[in-house]
Amino acid sequence: MTNRITIDRPEPTIAVITIDRPTKKNALTHAMYTAITEALNDAEKDPDIRVTMLTGANGSFTAGNDLADFLKNPPLDHDSPVFRFLQTLATFPKPIVAAVDGVAVGVGTTLLFHCDLVYVTPKALFQLPFVSLGLTPEAAVSLLLPQLAGHQRAAEILLTAEPFDAQTAHAMGLINQIVPADQLMDTAMKKAQKIAALPSVSIQQTKRLMKQHQHAVVMETLVNEAEIFVKQLKSPEAKEAFSAFLEKRKPDFSKF
Repeated sequence: MTNRITIDRPEPTIAVITIDRPTKKNALTHAMYTAITEALNDAEKDPDIRVTMLTGANGSFTAGNDLADFLKNPPLDHDSPVFRFLQTLATFPKPIVAAVDGVAVGVGTTLLFHCDLVYVTPKALFQLPFVSLGLTPEAAVSLLLPQLAGHQRAAEILLTAEPFDAQTAHAMGLINQIVPADQLMDTAMKKAQKIAALPSVSIQQTKRLMKQHQHAVVMETLVNEAEIFVKQLKSPEAKEAFSAFLEKRKPDFSKF
């Protein structure tokens, strides 16, 4: 385990990256982002690995950023660990299968837009709480969510910051299937095994072809979002949101 990130090889062709910080609902630190990025880079370089899986331990996917760590180590530019992770994920050439149980907050939801197959349990709960923190979206979600769900549903999710359930995620096409919790990893693994047994070059070229038409605009959006996100971190509304979090009170945005 490296920085609460576990990398397993249940079989030679499949790498499983697990976020394993159950006491914090798998909330991510900047060191954990770096560890996942390194694991993805290693999986890309390893010719034996044909499929990578992402999951979380102990009934949670990830609660998003660890806000205490986030405030100690805020992203300063688009080369910060969180944005390097998102760029690596968005350009990863091999198939990615995600297995999601429990909370998937912030980056826990945005990263799924760059996975190829997503399986979740009935208790999976998604949220993009950026505006409630005085921030803006990441991972090109400002582009990809309206494309997937339509403007109105995307606006409701992004502008209200309200959580949404597995059925809603399935209806909009974000996930492939809702499965019982005790079948989640088995279902995801069987799909990974099926893909891994197929010709790897054909698989990777097919993924490239599906993504190539908007690759440039996705990467441009990633960078643009990161620049605005970093600026918003310094804004009065973000400072109020984070102060309220640390002081365990409700934020007051009436002046902003």
